[in-house]
Amino acid sequence: MITTLTIKNYALIEDIKVSFNKGLTVITGETGAGKTILLNALGLVLGKRADLTAARDSSLKCVVEGEFILKPYGLRELFEKNDMDYEDETIIRRELLPNGKSRAFVNDTPVTLQQLQVVGDFLIDVHNQNDTIRLTSESYQMSIVDAVAGSNDLLSDYQLAYQQFKGQSSLCERLKTERAEALREYDYNQFIFQELKEAKLADIDQLALEERYEKLNNVEEIQETLTHSLQLLLQEETGGIDQIQYVRNLLHKIQPYGTEYEQLWARLNSISIELQDITEEIESSVSELEVDPQSLHEVHQKLQNIYRLQQKHLVSSVKELQELEDKLASIIENFSTLDDKIISLEKEVVALEEQMRVKAKLVSERRLKYIPELEEKLKTLLAELGLPFANFEFQLRPSNTFRNIGSDTLTVLFSANKGVKMGPIEKVASGGEMSRVMLVVKAILAEHKELPTIIFDEIDTGVSGEVAYKMATILSRMSKTVQLFTITHLPQTAAKGDFHKKVYKADDQGMTRTLIKDLTQEERIHEIAQMIGGSAVSDSALIHAKQLLN
Repeated sequence: MITTLTIKNYALIEDIKVSFNKGLTVITGETGAGKTILLNALGLVLGKRADLTAARDSSLKCVVEGEFILKPYGLRELFEKNDMDYEDETIIRRELLPNGKSRAFVNDTPVTLQQLQVVGDFLIDVHNQNDTIRLTSESYQMSIVDAVAGSNDLLSDYQLAYQQFKGQSSLCERLKTERAEALREYDYNQFIFQELKEAKLADIDQLALEERYEKLNNVEEIQETLTHSLQLLLQEETGGIDQIQYVRNLLHKIQPYGTEYEQLWARLNSISIELQDITEEIESSVSELEVDPQSLHEVHQKLQNIYRLQQKHLVSSVKELQELEDKLASIIENFSTLDDKIISLEKEVVALEEQMRVKAKLVSERRLKYIPELEEKLKTLLAELGLPFANFEFQLRPSNTFRNIGSDTLTVLFSANKGVKMGPIEKVASGGEMSRVMLVVKAILAEHKELPTIIFDEIDTGVSGEVAYKMATILSRMSKTVQLFTITHLPQTAAKGDFHKKVYKADDQGMTRTLIKDLTQEERIHEIAQMIGGSAVSDSALIHAKQLLN
């Protein structure tokens, strides 16, 4: 329920704060006093689109803030699902800024307009004369049946099975599509994979292979160079080794004469040992070298194959080719298991469909059982509202099509007058009749489910006398289980309110402002008397007003 509404700098409202209670609150006021402004401001809190030019003073921001008690509605899960901070006493604020932008907050945390709209639908139901369009919606009609039948638990159970069925059916269809696409590419993928597999990429070191190719391809030049190098190193007396050994021996004679000569000898001795080692390695390389055309051909072929694969797949390394091979292996493996997955899913979908069918049947049976009770309640209440011959027929038919509301289809037939053929309610009911039907529907729903705060905007337009009194009685009865507001011009309705607020205009220093105030008992008598007899309040109007209030 809403406990407080604060409005600052909106249209004709400068700054007001209104408190609300449980029960029936009636709101009266002359045409043009600002009742619509009040509803529009409340709409901002509920997430309605803002008229960014609505600020009274365009240089200041416009603020509308509502305080709500949420505990009875069980909305914690909804808040968490929509990533909002939940409090049992929640404050929702909407701001229209001078720069033309709009902001929204729930418990001082910024939220989007979409988040606000989701919550707003669960907080307040504003019903105006054009809102009866909902009565023509099959899903709304079905929700009325379910409320009276108490089938919401069964429906929730069905909806869970329905969502599972839809999810697995969708997955199954997606896998079938994947399989069809994979089948078109399977042969090509298989060919590429086989080609990469035959290349035995895991055994290939490209750098080492390229080095081996260079060695085999230039073996004669290498052999000639190494042989000549050996000759230069090993030639007697003039060879490199003999020359270094000769110099080393000379330095050996003078090394006792100083540390520097000793170091020179040691360095030359190291060079002599290293040169001897190099000579031995050259000799070993020469002995191992041989012209091997067969090996050269094999290495060349292997490298050419690698280069071809790299160029074909636009990569530059064996590692990237291996990654492609692994990817293709995964694709081929997945394709081979798709059939098994599809078969398994098809079996699961069949089982889920059967579960869903059973649960849908339970919902349907419960609805059929309580439809006569609903029809009777509607007829009884409409008779009180001046439609004694109103008749309803809720035609519930089973179908093989499953929807979120079940497998039933629903057509609501209506007739307001005796001897008149019944037809779909949206085609045969007048505007006044639809308003009365909507009122009794809300009255019935209030008995069977936790409704949000309801605001009726002139629901009693077009009625008078005893019918108006009966309508007011129904509103009063509804307010015992739901917080109810009604904007009215009828004294019968105004007199039934637990609380009476008046919206009026006041002129102050050349400025017109919309204000709202709680009426005292004496003020209520005077207000209702004016509604009965006009601005010139007569004694009889005052007496009638007192009688209505009593």
